[in-house]
Amino acid sequence: MLVSVALATLALGATQAAGHGGVLSYNIAGQDYNGFVPYNSASGQSSIQREWDTYNPITDPTDALLACNINGASLGSAQKSATVPAGSKVTAYWNQWPHVVGPVMVYMANCNGACTSSNPASLSWFKIDQAGLISGTLPNGTWGQGELVANNNSWTSTIPASLAPGEYFIRHELLAIHTSNQPQFYPECAQLIVTGSGSAQPSGSYFTKFPGAYSMSDPGVGIDIYSQPNVSNYTIPGPSVWRG
Repeated sequence: MLVSVALATLALGATQAAGHGGVLSYNIAGQDYNGFVPYNSASGQSSIQREWDTYNPITDPTDALLACNINGASLGSAQKSATVPAGSKVTAYWNQWPHVVGPVMVYMANCNGACTSSNPASLSWFKIDQAGLISGTLPNGTWGQGELVANNNSWTSTIPASLAPGEYFIRHELLAIHTSNQPQFYPECAQLIVTGSGSAQPSGSYFTKFPGAYSMSDPGVGIDIYSQPNVSNYTIPGPSVWRG
């Protein structure tokens, strides 16, 4: 009986884990970094990534923890940051990602000091990369997430070369929209120390907050792709991309 219960529990856990996921590791300017390991205690873990506790999505675009996932906490003295020159490439690696319908979005936020002691929900975020519906129609086309899966479950972005140095978060987010009118948000955050001689900073409409960036009334968030089989355009939610 105990063996049967244990096997059933393992099977349930495997089913849940296989259904969704998140960013497990990074390559930043050629250096590899491990991510936080969800479903494990934060005690004893050290990573550039903020804590995230579940492979399951956030489904409310106004969730208080949308910035860096549940629970998005600092690892305290074990929290690390990756030092990276502006203009460098950042590659995030997911688990075997199961969804191919929906956009990929990458944000950054200036911590205006030490990111380890920053509250991500209080920061102003700007988008540095995105990919939505690349070709075809809403239900059957090629999406950013499809490209991510085809590229070994990874996504590479470039930090704007003119970005002013400082401590920043980088936030990778997948928005799965394969279920009608039920968005699934998968955000993860990592800490960076950006170096270089740049002086540029975004301003105005390039900034947003989490929560605050999205609502169910956004055409790219509360969407039924199957009721629009011939539509070949999609509005990626959030602000425009800031390129420096």
